Amino acid sequence: MRWKLLRRRLSISAPRMIVRSHLPWPLRWAVLALALGFSAALALWAFEFGREIAGLDHGAKEELALLRAEAAELRTARDQAQSVANTAESLLKAERTTRDSLAQQVKALEAENLALQGDLGFFERLLPAAGGDGLVVRGLQAEVVGAGQLRFQLLVMQQGKAQNEFKGRYDLTLSGERDGQAWSQTLPGGARALQFRQYQRVDGLLEFPAPVVVQGVQVRVVDAQGSLRATQDIRL
Repeated sequence: MRWKLLRRRLSISAPRMIVRSHLPWPLRWAVLALALGFSAALALWAFEFGREIAGLDHGAKEELALLRAEAAELRTARDQAQSVANTAESLLKAERTTRDSLAQQVKALEAENLALQGDLGFFERLLPAAGGDGLVVRGLQAEVVGAGQLRFQLLVMQQGKAQNEFKGRYDLTLSGERDGQAWSQTLPGGARALQFRQYQRVDGLLEFPAPVVVQGVQVRVVDAQGSLRATQDIRL
């Protein structure tokens, strides 16, 4: 019996034995990934090679170069158009600035013209009568321009050919009513100095209590000795 078993194991009919080497699973996955990558690269190469053989890429490079050239031309045209637009915008801004400056100059000239016309009319009204002589006050004007404010102007002049320099003072008196009572006020700080040879224009702004109703203005001019030389008054 033992002899039969020993002969079976040593003969061809003995059971086969397979010897396998044991690999760690990370190494197995790495080998598998390399194999798949190699297969994919080989497939891609075969695909590209087939396209070249079939002529599918014929003219693709030339078309790509043409498209790039057209894109470059379009970019150049766009840059030129943008430059023209920027130049036009700068010109428009410069034109608007010039127009605004001219408009301001025109307004200033118009205001100056009106002021000169007013001065001309003022001096025309102040021309002395023929044959007059001595110191006179002409063109006294006064206007209430706001609550408690009065603007005035006048011209003090010497008539005649032989005119010496005048030195003196002028005083302005406001008269009116306050709460039903008579009211008056002179220049704050007293009379003010005058010194001229032919004429001197005087103007200014006076303040008075807001409840007051100003009804009249009087101007008095005295010389250096305190003698009254001229006077004028108006009613408002």
